[in-house]
Amino acid sequence: MNGSIFPLHDARIRSIVVLAAIMLGGAAGCTNDPPAPATAKENFASTLESRHKAIHLVDLSGDKFDLWHQDPAPITVVLFTRTDCPISNRIAPEICRLHEIYHPRGVEFYLIYVDPSEQPQAIRRHLAEYGYPCQALRDPQHTLVAHCHATATPEAVVFNRDRVITYQGRVSDLYADLGSARPQATAHDLADAIESTVQGQPVATPRTRAIGCAIADLKDQQ
Repeated sequence: MNGSIFPLHDARIRSIVVLAAIMLGGAAGCTNDPPAPATAKENFASTLESRHKAIHLVDLSGDKFDLWHQDPAPITVVLFTRTDCPISNRIAPEICRLHEIYHPRGVEFYLIYVDPSEQPQAIRRHLAEYGYPCQALRDPQHTLVAHCHATATPEAVVFNRDRVITYQGRVSDLYADLGSARPQATAHDLADAIESTVQGQPVATPRTRAIGCAIADLKDQQ
């Protein structure tokens, strides 16, 4: 009888030892693997840092201007432009109309002049000539141009309250292509994007092609 009990007892001990070894081996393997939650946190922190990073432009007095100086941030619309771009000048009435509708609803509008050679006096004359009611800023180092990967004037970008881009591209379909303008626009992409962003809804078409004057690389202007 004793001969039948001890082998069984030994077998159970061996099973417990093997099971413990497997569990310890698995735990060691998990310890050596890179922790997924930490990686996710790092990515999230990187996203927040990029989102809230100061974007320094220059106002017409020559002072630095942080685009995100307001906290909490409002919905923000920026329009890349220049004084001598005929396509930009053609859409000035639409920008003025949108400012009149949406600025009272908490939307900030900024004209971003991308040509570093344009002086404040010329920009002030441009604002007066086209009746722009929104604030003008200069981007001589293309800080915001690079942030948005903007390529043309006019090119509009809409940021929501979390400073995330909800729309980027043309103001409307007034121009089908360079040198090919419609009598009037049939699609008002920027207006639709602002309305959707104000309502907290996704923009139906978040990216369109901006048609206009190419934004020259700073190296080509030196």
